[in-house]
Amino acid sequence: MNRNSQTIKSVKDADVAGKRVLMRATFNVPIEHGAVVDDTRIRAVLPTLTLLLEGGALHIILLTHLGRPGGKMVEGLSVAPVCARLDELLSQNLASQKSPAAPRLFVQQGFAAYEISEQITLLENLRFDPGEEANDAAFAKKLAALGDIYVNDAFADSHRSHASIVGLPKLLPSYAGLLLEQEIVQLTQALTPPQHSLAIIGGAKFETKLPLIEKFAQAYSRVVVGGAIANDLLRSRGLPVGASLVSDTPVPVALAENQRVTLPRDLTVELDESRVAHTADVRVDERIVDIGPHTAVVWSDEIKKAGFVLWNGTMGVCEKGYCSGTEALAQALVDSGCRAVLGGGDTLAATKKFAFDPRRIFVSTGGGAMLQFLADGTLPGIEALKK
Repeated sequence: MNRNSQTIKSVKDADVAGKRVLMRATFNVPIEHGAVVDDTRIRAVLPTLTLLLEGGALHIILLTHLGRPGGKMVEGLSVAPVCARLDELLSQNLASQKSPAAPRLFVQQGFAAYEISEQITLLENLRFDPGEEANDAAFAKKLAALGDIYVNDAFADSHRSHASIVGLPKLLPSYAGLLLEQEIVQLTQALTPPQHSLAIIGGAKFETKLPLIEKFAQAYSRVVVGGAIANDLLRSRGLPVGASLVSDTPVPVALAENQRVTLPRDLTVELDESRVAHTADVRVDERIVDIGPHTAVVWSDEIKKAGFVLWNGTMGVCEKGYCSGTEALAQALVDSGCRAVLGGGDTLAATKKFAFDPRRIFVSTGGGAMLQFLADGTLPGIEALKK
């Protein structure tokens, strides 16, 4: 067992019979035209919900935020679409749960809330109240009055020092949900990988991912770096990056020279049209938008030979359609037999169409939380559960 799970009480050991359970979840999901378009994070907490219901919980009050309303009510950021989708999923997975035809909006002890079933309620977006992000003690106390025990199953938000994450554990007996436990176990194992391990780091915000690259260059057999963050390393090695995105953060000399850190051999670049270029042949006005096809083949072979893979960040600008490199690596991961941990919001969106075998590939629900856990080995929300 890892050091976090040894000091945190598990929801599996909680006596929930006849209790009101406050459960923090991450339902910050994409919504278009009033409907949830990716319910991955909602599905992820169904095992904990099932456990609580089977344990005889009197009532489960779900807590979440949605978007960035800035401490005020924003109609387009209501959790109503989340309620509708959760209601559908519960009807499919828990046939014994009787729910109304549509989640009913009502007021519960001063909070707007939706009744999903006789035993399950979802409070309206917590960030409609400024007390949530301010970790206001009075707001946390008002929330705590709704329940008898607290369960954190919101790994993706546990890097935030908000009232529902770090304030509630001070006021109620507190437990880690099944998803939070699984995230801790899987990511802790990724910190001490086996031999022949491969770290794939991509995306943007070099200053955020620099500590991870440095850390993994010590722990992993090889670190391959793509996406916008590779531009900084390419430039540090004297290679041209044209008009590509780069940060103001200097690259440490030791990292620039580290032979474990591998950069693309060819690139997809764009000006008026896109083309494939050798890394030494990026022209002054061109922007790097993806790894090149040769690099995708070489790195795919690395994946197939690896004993373990950790992947965070896309290899290209997928939101503009440059997703070939990312998809090639995802296919290699599907075809390989290795264990892997995969995460990051953009990465998950770009690889959604791939069927990863859950028996060997763990898909983290966290973006920033995953990065912070890998850097620090813990999160504020995890520390708050330690009593």
